[in-house]
Amino acid sequence: MEPQLSHRVAGSVATVVVSHPAKRNAMTAAMWRALPPLLDGLARDPAVRTLVLTGEGATFCAGADISTLQGSPQEAQGLSVAAEEALAAFPKPTLAAVRGHCVGGGAQLAAACDLRLAEEGALFGVTPAKLGIVYPASSTRRLVSLVGPATAKYLLFSGELIGTERALRTGLVDEVLPEGELDKRVAELTRILVSRSQLTQAAAKEFANGRTDRDAHWVEQAAGSSDTSEGVAAFLERRQPRFGWNVPTTR
Repeated sequence: MEPQLSHRVAGSVATVVVSHPAKRNAMTAAMWRALPPLLDGLARDPAVRTLVLTGEGATFCAGADISTLQGSPQEAQGLSVAAEEALAAFPKPTLAAVRGHCVGGGAQLAAACDLRLAEEGALFGVTPAKLGIVYPASSTRRLVSLVGPATAKYLLFSGELIGTERALRTGLVDEVLPEGELDKRVAELTRILVSRSQLTQAAAKEFANGRTDRDAHWVEQAAGSSDTSEGVAAFLERRQPRFGWNVPTTR
């Protein structure tokens, strides 16, 4: 099978699958290039309310396919950072569903998602020290924001892999599921996410990611939306709300 990123949309959930089974779903240069435009198209699709990133089979992503990146390490790093930033900027909730190895570029992608769920037995590692690579500043800051400086330094200095117990304890993952239960929990959580207000989610994502210059924008969006009145009415009437605000298709 050729290395590729595949995707499907069902029930307002877009699922992007990293597929390169011959190399434990390592990302080729072409795959890094393909991710930003794929995400942009999904972000503009009003049918999509949340996104799941996962790997084909029993592995999330073992990093970058080094054999395709030998020509220019700087160019390769630029591609991975562009893909990571595109994922972090996706305007709707994103969730990484992790099995097996989540290492190097795979950990970079998982960290760029809003939430991370892992199956027991998954392994996580940030491995630039094994290759003599300077990890990007933006990626380092994102890792520190998730796990704190001490754990980030351990991961970056050593390149060692950690299991799900430590990943959960340090905040690298949000939930750990028994073997065979990950898909069920991902489906359950995404059903919850798509039922909530996109207005709340989009504003909260920007604020949590450090955007402090858009308060007025979100006040304006809230004032022009019926989401608050619908949420209150649904609560009083003991029914599920039908929120109408959508992320703009042009941004």
